[in-house]
Amino acid sequence: MFQVINHSMSPEFLDEVREITKQFFALPVADKKKYLRQVNDIQGYGNDMVFSEQQTLDWSDRLYLSVYPQDNRKLKFWPKNPDSFSRTLDQYAMELQVVTKTILKVMTRSLDLEDNCFSDLYGEQGKMNIRFNFYPPCPRPDLVLGLKPHSDGTLITLVLQDKEVEGLQFLKGDHWFRAPIVPDALLINIGDLVEILSNGIFKSPVHKVVINPNKERISLAAFCMPESHKEIEPFERLVDESRPRLYKKVTNYDGIYFEYYQQGRRAIEAART
Repeated sequence: MFQVINHSMSPEFLDEVREITKQFFALPVADKKKYLRQVNDIQGYGNDMVFSEQQTLDWSDRLYLSVYPQDNRKLKFWPKNPDSFSRTLDQYAMELQVVTKTILKVMTRSLDLEDNCFSDLYGEQGKMNIRFNFYPPCPRPDLVLGLKPHSDGTLITLVLQDKEVEGLQFLKGDHWFRAPIVPDALLINIGDLVEILSNGIFKSPVHKVVINPNKERISLAAFCMPESHKEIEPFERLVDESRPRLYKKVTNYDGIYFEYYQQGRRAIEAART
């Protein structure tokens, strides 16, 4: 988990992205429900998909949209209010694609692999979904979590944090550490798929979101992943006697990810050899 600056997006534009998020969640409930997700669909407005009566729901409101490939977009879920929502989101998604491809290339080089190893899996138009998050204050923050502990089922996740209110925390050893606010930065979170591809050299951190008792908080998370049919397994050059294969081949990882997440389990455990 690290933060990047010099990503070409101006502070003013990032503020605009945050502002359309705040404006949407400030709408009356009846207006937001116009974009309500369907029972078996992840896209749209609403909370967790419910897999069982025993699962713990997150203390959050969200709007989840697919942005790439463009054929995956369901524009009926793209809010008409505020007026600038679609235009701003479209520009933000294009900027994120550039950042994503740059980071994937740099990560590949750090492993002494060819530049296109990660990029070929991600593809020219890579699969990217964006989740707008709203975390209302809670008088008993000790009893709730905005997001339960989990790791991401992605290649990488790009997070635009709230400028004023912290909440994201990550686990290292047995201790939780806060992710500090760097207003003009994107926080990059390594996902499970990169941990598998790198044969455990890169780690997919467990993280959670805590709630502020007095202040609301927003964030945006862009999830970057290959198409579901692509096979994911450790690169052969990263497997040897000193580092045996840690993960088996997986496909359709996102198909099992959400079910594991709602059970409070890491889907990557299913990929271990």
